[in-house]
Amino acid sequence: MAQLEILEFPDTRLRTVAKPVTEVDDRIRTLAADMLETMYAAPGIGLAASQVDVHERVIVVDVSEDQDDPHVFINPEYEKLGEPIEYQEGCLSVPGFYEVVTRSDKIKVSALNTKGETFELVAEGLLAICIQHEIDHLDGKLFVDYLSNLKRTRIRKKLEKQHKMAVS
Repeated sequence: MAQLEILEFPDTRLRTVAKPVTEVDDRIRTLAADMLETMYAAPGIGLAASQVDVHERVIVVDVSEDQDDPHVFINPEYEKLGEPIEYQEGCLSVPGFYEVVTRSDKIKVSALNTKGETFELVAEGLLAICIQHEIDHLDGKLFVDYLSNLKRTRIRKKLEKQHKMAVS
């Protein structure tokens, strides 16, 4: 397993729409394992392949306190079942920023597992929010896209300044 580099906003590669996985093979299983290792090390509770510059529809999520309940979703799709809820979100690709985003508090997800088998899961609360956040990444969307232009611009400028300072 290996830790992968996480792209940071405003990197344009984060806007790439991920392609469906056509075959769940060892390459995809290794990607999922590397993504989990990267997510745990960051530390985070979710990571999309798009965030590590792999533009295929794979996400990993673990919202447990002890980091002992990992979920891998390949080609995930969801339908909203619940009510809108506001939740303060952060993102490994937008480090240091947290803003309130409205999402559904309950969803039904269908995806493939690492064996290539189809499964469904009804997710609620933080798990539902996290899955929706990560699927947004696969569609080239970031949580900052839910914010006003003013807030998004402020965050982008601060991160660009941090990146410039880190390079020099």
